Amino acid sequence: MQRIHADLLIPGRGEPVEDGVVVFDQGTISYAGTAAGAPPRGDAAVVEAPVVMPGMWDCHAHFTGSRSLDPLQWVLEPTAAAGARSAIDARSALRAGITSVREVGGLGVHLARAIDDGTVTGPRVYGAGAMLSMTGGHGDLHELPLPLLRVLQDATPYLRVCDGEDDCRRAVREMLREGARVIKVHATGGVLSATDDPHHQQFTDAELAAIVDEAARMDRVVAAHCHGKAGIMAAVRAGVRTIEHGTWLDEEAVEAMLAAGTILVPTCFISDHLQRFGAAEGAPAHAMAKVAAAGDQHDRAVGLAIARGVRIAMGTDIFSSALWGRNGRELSLLHQLGMSPLDAIEAATATAPATLGPQGPRSGMLVEGYDADMITVDADVLADIAALGDPANISGVWRGGVAVRFDA
Repeated sequence: MQRIHADLLIPGRGEPVEDGVVVFDQGTISYAGTAAGAPPRGDAAVVEAPVVMPGMWDCHAHFTGSRSLDPLQWVLEPTAAAGARSAIDARSALRAGITSVREVGGLGVHLARAIDDGTVTGPRVYGAGAMLSMTGGHGDLHELPLPLLRVLQDATPYLRVCDGEDDCRRAVREMLREGARVIKVHATGGVLSATDDPHHQQFTDAELAAIVDEAARMDRVVAAHCHGKAGIMAAVRAGVRTIEHGTWLDEEAVEAMLAAGTILVPTCFISDHLQRFGAAEGAPAHAMAKVAAAGDQHDRAVGLAIARGVRIAMGTDIFSSALWGRNGRELSLLHQLGMSPLDAIEAATATAPATLGPQGPRSGMLVEGYDADMITVDADVLADIAALGDPANISGVWRGGVAVRFDA
């Protein structure tokens, strides 16, 4: 039996508790509430901290093991080298207070096995396997001849080009075979891809519906990369669980998401990072042109979604090894766009497991019966939400009730 005593207990959803206590045993929380109502201490080990809260989730990230902002380089990287770097990236994420990652395309399904068997120190990883793209879509590598792409997609874990309803269903089944806990689809063009337009819908309505249906039969949900409105609307109609990015969300799209209960994962981190540092860090010229064209549109769209009450889960779209560990900065960006600090924390904790649908664990809240994935913080995060963006402020991390040591 273990206990954490904190000046402030943030449960993930609901009001904070002053002078709070969390009691946990064998990976499960048995009590979370006021110190006055806590069970007797007995011989339980006690940790004291200014703040205790659920471990954070990053609901949109990629373990690529790459140091490049150019996706073409991902597939040219030896997989063994990428895996070794990803193991370090997983440790960096956990050190930053990220106890769970919904990994939407990359090495995550494989990395999860090494983490689960104790070989690698890292967060719980719920991987998608390869990202599904139509021919010529955001997940296609436009710089390469198509025959070479078809060879590469069989040799790398990042992309799967599929066309037509039958091939789309087959691609979903292939990802499930790899152990995917969520399916990722590119429903619009993207920023980093060379020749497609972020405004254009990718995949037909029938193809999107087939992907969602095939995933649902195996209790998986679909995460849809969407920038333009046409793709957002098509993805919502198809029944995807989450819209990733949502750059050109407008009132009509927000209404559709509210009616369907669709969750938005805004990925403000990568939008901000590319605008400020993309050119200097080697993002392709075609990507920087798209970043400039989007301008402040993404901020306006996310601000609208926040104001209208769309459910939001935290995700960064980190895909470079150089960026892992900065995940918590997403919360301050959400705060700048209109979220209260408490709501931003809820997006990173209590709301996050819902992005996995039936695959979602009992996680993200300090509640009896939930997983003991927790962090302690040496800062008043409600007064300064930016503190969660600095790993130096994370004084303790528990994954499944086990305190993680980073000096070992």
